[in-house]
Amino acid sequence: MAIEETRLMLLIDDEPAQSRSVSALAAREGWRTLVVASGDVALERLASLEGAEIGAVLLDQRVPGEDACELVRGIRALRPDIPLLMLTASTSPLLAVEAMRSGATDYLIKPVAPDRLLAALRSATRAEAPRDELQPMTEKLQTVLDFDAMVGTEPPFRTALARAATAARGHGHVLVEGESGTGKEMLMRATHAASTRAKTAMKLVECGSIPSTSLESLLFGHEKGAFAGAFDRQLGLLETCDGGTLLLDDIDRMDRTLQDRLAQVIETGIVRPTGATHGFKIDVRLFAASDFPLEELVQMGEFSPALYNCLAANRIHLPALRDRMGDIPALTRYFLSKIGEQPGLAHHSIADSALTLLEAYDWPGNVRQLQAVLFRAAVFCDGEALTASSFPQLSQLLGDSPDRGESRHRGLGVLLYTEDGNLRALEEIEADVIRLAIGHYRGRMTEVARRLGIGRSTLYRKLGELGIDNAA
Repeated sequence: MAIEETRLMLLIDDEPAQSRSVSALAAREGWRTLVVASGDVALERLASLEGAEIGAVLLDQRVPGEDACELVRGIRALRPDIPLLMLTASTSPLLAVEAMRSGATDYLIKPVAPDRLLAALRSATRAEAPRDELQPMTEKLQTVLDFDAMVGTEPPFRTALARAATAARGHGHVLVEGESGTGKEMLMRATHAASTRAKTAMKLVECGSIPSTSLESLLFGHEKGAFAGAFDRQLGLLETCDGGTLLLDDIDRMDRTLQDRLAQVIETGIVRPTGATHGFKIDVRLFAASDFPLEELVQMGEFSPALYNCLAANRIHLPALRDRMGDIPALTRYFLSKIGEQPGLAHHSIADSALTLLEAYDWPGNVRQLQAVLFRAAVFCDGEALTASSFPQLSQLLGDSPDRGESRHRGLGVLLYTEDGNLRALEEIEADVIRLAIGHYRGRMTEVARRLGIGRSTLYRKLGELGIDNAA
């Protein structure tokens, strides 16, 4: 691939400041950036000899405006396989749907955190197959702020929710640990929403995406003239959220000096802005999230012991999706119901063949990746139900016949849909249910009839009509 040889990215953007920022970020990953200010120029460059070296396209939707999807189609016509990311300030899922159907690889909502942009670019351009449907995407659905939206019944997950619910009723700080994509931010928001501070100020800070000097001013504030460029006094979020809650995502990526300073604020209850001669008494509850176990980072000398001790009293671990595979059917149906509510998308059910594929994959990107895969499949599905053919990369990765044993054990052995996504005939489904019941209750026909809610005579009549051997 060209990206491996030249690492040249085409940026379609007419804002010089944003272009410089994106170019600097892309340089971290070894990309040279070619900036153009219009769609017409972009198409000309892609069609040129130089265009053959371009390995990715980043498009700010504001440049072509309403013609963005048309430009995406034009780029796709020239370079069918090139990774194409669209940046937009619009939060409308309809635009996401239109962009992806036009050929966009991914869709990112501005302002995009640097790490999110780099992750999307890295994922979209990685050489390994399968790509497309399995790559992580930015969130396309509104985050629901309550525990009811945290779907799952597996013991490790219910334990995490129970600990969070207990923490919500208390007053201590909270630490949420778990792999990326497990739902740590959502759990923190739900915990705040269930807490006694639910109606007070709440702010979220993504520590990993903000430079250390900027993060220091954002959290602690600074006085005018405290350092070069401090032209005005800035109120820090620790002071702004007095009486409320501050959510710190990726706290493990915070600079060590800031960790120690934050620990001091927690211990004393006093925050002193940079350059100030006096501090302010505050009452802030901290919810912190980390992709890595902080206790291990402390032991390796990579995290402040003082800050860890401040946070660890309410420590919650969110399990990876591979450790709660039994929740995949419920999560799938929940996400499909939410996706179906979005403008431009239909309500889809899921065929047994598709659910088998989803259950056979180990989901390194966890719940966030599952949601992204379902969103992408729903965008391109014209039928009533998602089938195995809706997930071609998963089929390629897992093979044509992943083991169905675990699904059948959970009672998912009755197929509701044909492979083309249409519902099977009612009498075929009914026959399968009766066969399943006869096998499950070992031919005890009285028990079969009772469990199916019908009389024995009705059961035997159906056996005859459906041509079922009662020894099935």
